Amino acid sequence: MDLSHLFGPKKTPQQKDELLPDGKPRLPPNQYITKSWPVLSAEATPKFNENTYRFKVWGAVEQPIELSWRELLALPQVTLTADFHCVTMWSRYNNAWTGIHVREIINLVKPHSDTQFVTAHSWTNYTTNMPYSDFNDDDVLIAFQHDGEPISPDHGGPVRLIVPKLYGYKSAKWLDGFEFMPQDNPGFWEIRGYHNHGDPWQEERYW
Repeated sequence: MDLSHLFGPKKTPQQKDELLPDGKPRLPPNQYITKSWPVLSAEATPKFNENTYRFKVWGAVEQPIELSWRELLALPQVTLTADFHCVTMWSRYNNAWTGIHVREIINLVKPHSDTQFVTAHSWTNYTTNMPYSDFNDDDVLIAFQHDGEPISPDHGGPVRLIVPKLYGYKSAKWLDGFEFMPQDNPGFWEIRGYHNHGDPWQEERYW
């Protein structure tokens, strides 16, 4: 589904003199910069009940876990700043995310040596898949705050995944767990035509 028409023409040309440490342009191809934060969701915004919420991790791991909301919030938290790139062609720079680094979860569950992929699950039944190498990265968070404020329900709050190096549909809203897998399993948008990997610098928008 191409939703780029909702946001009008590209507003900012690629800034070729602004590079990332690896030499890639900061702004991926055919993206424009916006200071707003558009709301795009596949489902209606769900209600959240902290008393019944459970965060689960299972699959190819030595120690599956199930955490209550309070137990999840009690894990160590960090704040990281990262850009966000939506498949519908907008990018938002310098987002300050606060939450749990996914390596806290990795250390708890101890993935099997044959783990190659991770599926993020939402309590809406949304799923999205990614290589374990993209998941186990320095800037991937289970986020509770955005720019110093709790993430609003429309933006996936109170808890969502943030994977800055992939298009935004990989950053699952309303997160409630991870499934570690030796084999890939395409998620909600991936089986509907969005690219299985979703690298913005390769313009992996659609299959």
